[in-house]
Amino acid sequence: MVDVTIRVNGQARSLDIPPQVSLLDALRERFGLTGPKKGCDQGACGACTVLADGERINSCLALAVQYDGREITTIEGVDDPLQTAFVRNDGLQCGYCTPGQICSALGMLAEYKDGAPSAVTEPDADPGELTEEEIRERMSGNLCRCGAYNGIVKAIQETAALDTEEVSS
Repeated sequence: MVDVTIRVNGQARSLDIPPQVSLLDALRERFGLTGPKKGCDQGACGACTVLADGERINSCLALAVQYDGREITTIEGVDDPLQTAFVRNDGLQCGYCTPGQICSALGMLAEYKDGAPSAVTEPDADPGELTEEEIRERMSGNLCRCGAYNGIVKAIQETAALDTEEVSS
């Protein structure tokens, strides 16, 4: 057993767990947070995406002991205009993937804002304009079995435009 303290959604939470427990299982089974979903349990679907110190990760592939002393944000700890943009733009249907989609989109927007390139980034791209192609590529690790991708892209574009307006104001 290993003693681990993880800050989850701003609150320090302690565990005494076997070292092989995934972060996803710790969040769901030990802390009762049902936002991160166990979709594929192989890192292929993105339903378990959470933010670790602001960076998006697949919590099913991470061991809880790796995150001792770190900040984990799940959908339960998110309060962002992106959430209402998802609703307004029909970026969800059944809702199963939505927590992971939103956490991933928040991490992706931060990556983009910081200038992290992607496979489709143009060499001298204007970081103020996030294209549909760029969003689709950067969000490709998050699957939606209902096919709400068009609404997800619109919600992210809307939120990115709000961020750009705030910076220029």
